[in-house]
Amino acid sequence: MSVILIRSLILYVLVIFAVRLMGKRQLGELQPSELVITILVSNIATLPLEDAGIPLIVGVTPILSLVCCEVIMSWLCMLFPKLRKAVSGSPKIIISNGTIEPSVLRELRLSPDDLLTAMRGAEVFDLSEVQFAIVETTGSISVMKKPQEGKPADPPLTIAVGGELLQPALESLRLSRAAAEAVISRAGLRLSDVFLMTADSFGNYYIADCAGSPPHIIRGGKNDDKG
Repeated sequence: MSVILIRSLILYVLVIFAVRLMGKRQLGELQPSELVITILVSNIATLPLEDAGIPLIVGVTPILSLVCCEVIMSWLCMLFPKLRKAVSGSPKIIISNGTIEPSVLRELRLSPDDLLTAMRGAEVFDLSEVQFAIVETTGSISVMKKPQEGKPADPPLTIAVGGELLQPALESLRLSRAAAEAVISRAGLRLSDVFLMTADSFGNYYIADCAGSPPHIIRGGKNDDKG
């Protein structure tokens, strides 16, 4: 009994270390690869506990190997946006400017009932109140309600990450690559210098560079400089 207790404590500490190493996320916010690793780690950890004849190293080695692979993969995904998209997917807009996108719902295999359920989970019971909704890579749905006053507008979209322009976002804003690159040049940067860039339908841009400098904010085509 004492042997099982010691093995349990060792594996307990190891699993906590593994989860902490993968990053701070809630269970419902895990990316697909992280969820797979979490399930595998929990299953592997039970093997040395169910059979005392199995050496503890048989459980420890694969757990550490899987966690190391996940950490390496997360770094590679940060460096290569295309790999990140292949592993984690990309957010999908299901309601834009108050209009439902049936083709995107079919792509995600979401029925009208699934959509209504998700809206109720976001405390929205009237679809006419929704201005913008997006399915995140974690499967959660983010909802923005229509403003009470003024002209409704969709939130800014991410149009560039890690020095690469995102074509679907450009098409959604009806923005050409040349126009986006011209805005980047106006901020005194090159595309390769861009860490994150967002834009909205009114021509407002937010550009953060890879050097960690204060962001460039361009409103309606006018450069507000940094700050």
